[in-house]
Amino acid sequence: MDLLITNLAHGFSVALSFENLLFALLGCVIGTAIGVLPGIGPVATISLLLPITFGQPATTAIIMLAGIYYGAQYGGSTTSILLNLPGEVSSVVTTLEGYKMARKGRAGAALATAAIGSFFAGTVSTLLVAASGPLLTQVALSFGPADYFSLMLLGLIISAVLAQGSVIKAIGMVVLGVALGLVGTDVQTGQQRFTFGIPELSDGIGFVSIAMGMFGIAEIILNLERPESRNVLSSKVGSLFLTKEEWKRATPSVLRGTVLGSALGILPGGGASLAAFGSYMMERRVSKGRHEFGTGAIEGVAGPEAANNAAAQTSFIPLLTLGIPANAVMALMVGALIIQGIQPGPRMVEAQPDLFWGLIASMWIGNLMLLIINLPMIGIWVKLLQVPYKFLYPSILIFCSIGVYSINNNVFDVYQTLLFGIFGYLCSKLRLEPAPMLIGFVLGPMMEEHLRRAMLLSRGDPSVFIERPISATLLGIGAIALLTMLLPNMRKKKEEAMAG
Repeated sequence: MDLLITNLAHGFSVALSFENLLFALLGCVIGTAIGVLPGIGPVATISLLLPITFGQPATTAIIMLAGIYYGAQYGGSTTSILLNLPGEVSSVVTTLEGYKMARKGRAGAALATAAIGSFFAGTVSTLLVAASGPLLTQVALSFGPADYFSLMLLGLIISAVLAQGSVIKAIGMVVLGVALGLVGTDVQTGQQRFTFGIPELSDGIGFVSIAMGMFGIAEIILNLERPESRNVLSSKVGSLFLTKEEWKRATPSVLRGTVLGSALGILPGGGASLAAFGSYMMERRVSKGRHEFGTGAIEGVAGPEAANNAAAQTSFIPLLTLGIPANAVMALMVGALIIQGIQPGPRMVEAQPDLFWGLIASMWIGNLMLLIINLPMIGIWVKLLQVPYKFLYPSILIFCSIGVYSINNNVFDVYQTLLFGIFGYLCSKLRLEPAPMLIGFVLGPMMEEHLRRAMLLSRGDPSVFIERPISATLLGIGAIALLTMLLPNMRKKKEEAMAG
């Protein structure tokens, strides 16, 4: 306990430096803004902002990107409650009860519930990250190459199983991502592979190009074909104070949402969206106000908002301790760390204590900033919605092109980004989720490295993956998860859950 307090004190000393505070605030403001603006989202924004992190220290860059991620969870609730328009996927559930509360004149209470619930869940889950990180790191240090390979394979399987839509399609996207990750020069043999004679591909496909194209450019194209419809709530927001009865009903929901979100955020392929949907379904079954669901039940705001923010924080646990991204945003974080020359994994606590503990401390500071930013500035965020998207996207595209070009000063990277943007748009039309592909792209080269090490140590004997207890257990869990989700009944339940 004393060691944890000492480490957290060190983390706060790092996070409270002027530069890190400034970038934490910048990330929170940007995150709230893109959460408010429908159709952008944290994945697209982080992918677009990756180039500007190159000139910053790794700790500062990751603190800003993390602020964007959990800031979007806060901002998405504002438009969900006031406009019935979710700015973020995880805020879809909030529209179901939050907007009806607003129509009944309780918009202020709904916004306060979302902000306070998110802050409480963020605080609890941050402490969970701080407590469990070093423990999981110690466990991970006992892993061998075969165990790491099996763990990463399990991560890919779970990300495919929990992806929206067909499991078969998701597996196909994972395989494609792994294949794209192997493009370039083989480190051990020096041979080029899958480059098709294109010199620019000898160093592999750029992570920023694939992320920015698949999520940023594709999202812009999709937004341009959707008609804009933003009707701001005409009535006043009303008092931000909750009544005694509302406190009594909201508190248990926040507690349940925090627990559920903290657990689901750790799962590969999970994250804020899955936690919010799961919490809403749970509240409909167990809350005392379940008879009011559909008419503006405060439990339907409190639970999901707490769950999505808790999941946003705990999804950092597998990233920081194992180097495994739990979702697309965490895959972008892995890419940002690798670009900075840092390999995420169990040795991060020892090798990068400033980054590890500074990031954890900045999570709590960021949550406090978001509580202060969101409630008093509701009017400003609503005004932001009046900016037409046709004025936003040209500047986004220009910024995107400059950012991609500036990495290697090579116009090929811009063409590559555009190509992935078109491919991402087609994936959306064919209902192929890009997140499993990005996770496969990040984990593919690491899997290959651990596979080679395992085979070298075992002198080419593949039974090493079954003989080691940890590896065999992980492979068994992956096989069970895959077979279970391929069953028709389980597929149906998953589709119902994803549909809310």
